[in-house]
Amino acid sequence: MANAIRALSMDAVEAAKSGHPGMPMGMADVATVLFTRFLKFNPKQPAWADRDRFILSAGHGSMLIYSLGYLTGYERMTIDELKRFRQLGSLTPGHPEVDPSLGIEMTTGPLGQGVSTAVGFALAERITNARFGDDLINHFTYVIASDGDLMEGVSHEACSLAGHLGLNRLIVLWDDNHISIDGSTDLSFTDDTPARFRSYGWNTAAVDGHDPEAVAKAIEAAQSSDKPTLIACRTIIGKGAPNKANTHGCHGSPLGADEVAATRENLGWPHEAFVVPQDVLDAWRAAGARADAAYADWAERVAALDPSARKAFEAAMDRGVPAGLDELIAAFKKKVSEDKPSWATRVASGNVLDILVPAVPEMIGGSADLTPSNNTKAKNTADVKGRGEFNGRYVRYGVREHGMATVMNGMALHGGVIPYGGTFMQFADYCRPSIRLAALMKQRSIFVMTHDSIGLGEDGPTHQPVEHLAALRAIPNLLTLRPADAVETAECWQIALERVNGPSVLALTRQNVPTLRTEHAAENRSARGGYVILEAEGERKVTLLATGSEVSLAAEARKALQAEGIGAAVVSIPSFELFEAQDDAYKASVLGSGVRVAVEAAIRQGWDRWLGYPGATAVAFVGMSGFGESAPYQELYKHFGITAEAVVAAAKARL
Repeated sequence: MANAIRALSMDAVEAAKSGHPGMPMGMADVATVLFTRFLKFNPKQPAWADRDRFILSAGHGSMLIYSLGYLTGYERMTIDELKRFRQLGSLTPGHPEVDPSLGIEMTTGPLGQGVSTAVGFALAERITNARFGDDLINHFTYVIASDGDLMEGVSHEACSLAGHLGLNRLIVLWDDNHISIDGSTDLSFTDDTPARFRSYGWNTAAVDGHDPEAVAKAIEAAQSSDKPTLIACRTIIGKGAPNKANTHGCHGSPLGADEVAATRENLGWPHEAFVVPQDVLDAWRAAGARADAAYADWAERVAALDPSARKAFEAAMDRGVPAGLDELIAAFKKKVSEDKPSWATRVASGNVLDILVPAVPEMIGGSADLTPSNNTKAKNTADVKGRGEFNGRYVRYGVREHGMATVMNGMALHGGVIPYGGTFMQFADYCRPSIRLAALMKQRSIFVMTHDSIGLGEDGPTHQPVEHLAALRAIPNLLTLRPADAVETAECWQIALERVNGPSVLALTRQNVPTLRTEHAAENRSARGGYVILEAEGERKVTLLATGSEVSLAAEARKALQAEGIGAAVVSIPSFELFEAQDDAYKASVLGSGVRVAVEAAIRQGWDRWLGYPGATAVAFVGMSGFGESAPYQELYKHFGITAEAVVAAAKARL
């Protein structure tokens, strides 16, 4: 059965003339033990909420999971798809891309991401178990990880957190083959890895990865542990290849026709390419059906729930939009419009969470050791303490921004929870690979990024995110939401929660801003991305475009222009992405055809799409062109010329 994995893997890579045959050939024995004796899964019900999660963190070895998908009976993973490995439009791309219907729980390939995201899967499993009980949620998260996964810094962050929380249903099978692309891992990786993991609070074991009974015994011990477990599986990369096994020559390149033929002979596998003998295939299909009875029993338990309990469980697992969201947000907006507070948008966000979190039990918050600054902890919310106590709603991630982002992705992928987590916006750079992956995987991870400009003041340029808005707006399928006041902040939270097919970033101020939306409107105006927040009095000659804290600055400039008889409108653009999605007629009506001046306490990159139009020359940008400085924020805005006076001058110069 393991040789079937080896043969399919080398055949597919050879057909594509591209790929990584060594890892699946080396880990075939471990995977066979896991899938035939331990993993709880059902190819006929691939989205079963209580299935074990298997994550191939070593995503370069994608033919391992594709082979397993075909062998165990996932309907869409056919032998023809294996033959189309790495071809356009196939179900077998170079690295696995999330599709639970194929047994692929997440997109992997960037090393470190899989094992780190698995921590989020394991955490979500315990949180949903605490809410719904053992009868509905009680499963393991298994990972196959490579040396490279354990070298990447993000794995250190996430695995440290897993040990702290005591995520004992997380089991990592480390492909300890001592080979990387450059050659022997002795060139660069000589850690005592098990000792490091023990220091994190993990159990560790070391086995011969080609001894099925030793592997099984280690997994059995891990299943009964009170800690997460790392099992070092000593393997031979490319096992079975007589000339290339145990060398970097089979890591990232096809074996070649001669070596494939020699491997067939060496393994005693006389079958043609992509042919699996019926008795071997039957054994694999039987393994794929092992959990049929377990699934049927689980389905009966769900059906036997009282209607309210079943409704709550299904609502959590369906990953839909929280019920009653419109009414909650509308009521908050109405009160804010009446009271007109001058809140920092990070404070407004915290006040929104105070009403959302009690009403949406799936929401699980957190912060990378910046809770008082991010305002991400709703009132009367208990912590997720771990080590058997998982009934809280708030995760203390510690100073692990990247780890936090990967864990949030794992929670979103697992289902049953809606994760949100906070840090300073400057540290979006630390989170960026995971934010990008959330966008690629279309997951509802909500990143709360406060201290969003030079407006944070005295902490200086190391903490002032001048280029980060542009960088985040460049990521496809990511919504970057920068609200202007408390009303827009509530609307942006609604947008993020209703967006079930992608992540969002909320960029929030440290400094106070006035309430600009003083007339209540139930409509979510921010949902169109950009809109006229203050129309011109008389003929519009100038359009002032802004986001976030600079919208109030644009409002001051408008007042001054109107005092001189110059009709000026203010356009708030809380989301470039949502505004871009509107039809051309709407965008034209919002932007106007006269002078356009944009103001944002950040660099210009990305703004010219709104400043320009055919033949346009009367445009200007008021913002940053370099890094910030350390000083009170009021002084910084004056120092860098981001003032109402500067906006007025720019507009008048172009009239």
